[in-house]
Amino acid sequence: MAVKAGALSVDSCQELAAEQLQVLHNRLQNLFLSPPRGLKGLLGGKNKEPAPKGLYLYGDVGRGKSMLMDLFFEGAPQAAKHRVHFHAFMQEVHQAIHAWRQLSPGARRRHPDFVRDAGDDPIRPVAQGIAKGARLLCFDELQVTDITDAMILGRLFEALFAQGVVVVATSNRAPDALYEDGINRQLFLPFIDLIKARMDVLHLEGRQDHRLTLGSRGQVYHAPLGQAAEVAMNAAWAELTGGAPESPQSLLVQGRMLNVPRATGGAARFSFIDLADQPLAAADYLAIATRYHTVLIDHIPVMDKDRRNEAKRFVTLIDAFYEAGVNLICSAAAAPHALYPAGDGSFEFSRTASRLIEMQSAAYLATSHVCSDDLRAFSPS
Repeated sequence: MAVKAGALSVDSCQELAAEQLQVLHNRLQNLFLSPPRGLKGLLGGKNKEPAPKGLYLYGDVGRGKSMLMDLFFEGAPQAAKHRVHFHAFMQEVHQAIHAWRQLSPGARRRHPDFVRDAGDDPIRPVAQGIAKGARLLCFDELQVTDITDAMILGRLFEALFAQGVVVVATSNRAPDALYEDGINRQLFLPFIDLIKARMDVLHLEGRQDHRLTLGSRGQVYHAPLGQAAEVAMNAAWAELTGGAPESPQSLLVQGRMLNVPRATGGAARFSFIDLADQPLAAADYLAIATRYHTVLIDHIPVMDKDRRNEAKRFVTLIDAFYEAGVNLICSAAAAPHALYPAGDGSFEFSRTASRLIEMQSAAYLATSHVCSDDLRAFSPS
């Protein structure tokens, strides 16, 4: 439908991935929505059919992986589902493991996720808690760089699969390239074998980086503010998301949650007020730059000396985005060099203005995030 509407271009590799996701959708529908057959159905029993294999979708950045997974997730038939960036998921897992270890033996036995023969091992009860909340897990940008993650993933996923959880994941790396050259990698290899056994592996081989097409066709800095800028920003957002569902998201930053008002995959949209009028710092902006490879910012104002704090935060924000290679699309009241003409730090702001200009260039757009192997993904990615 998105292709017919013109929101997405035809891509044969994406079509192949979409067909495989549709097959999985149909299998899940049969598993979760079909009534039990035969005598079990008459007695009100439940299907005991094994969960279908999940899907591991990998390929270079900009190929549409996250967009396809988001569309699949939105239409998935079961209510108990969870779509999360893999880095954020592992943070949740570590928090759950820590919380379990703080419980007394008696509190563990009374806990609804208690597993009788698990002993002191927190992995199985944590996996049971995850499975209760989601029978379908969709992970964006599965990548392993942390040795602590590497050491628990095999046991964690084995427990999740044993609970009947179906996993769909996107990654820039083939399974055999995960945690490459990592410390004690031989202990990680069973997780790779588990992926191959419980998930179909599909390489999205498209040659086109869809993230670059928007910047190559039009402006990414829209000034002055007004109806034309609004129309351009909305059009950019529509093209980037390709009709994929959007929702508010939260990022865990140093033990607190950072709200992202609009996001889908690795594209996020903020207002200037969301980012610079709030008491945010470099860690917040780095978290955004790590999680999203394209960010839209609406309504950047001209700032005077009374808004020096907002100007300072904006400098930090642009520095973080520039260093991380974020694709920035924004609407502003004036050209970059006129955004903060006078006030404390206005001299330093000139560097920010220069970076805003450079971030509009074809050279920047052609290299932003392309060489990155970290935690960035989005639709279309």
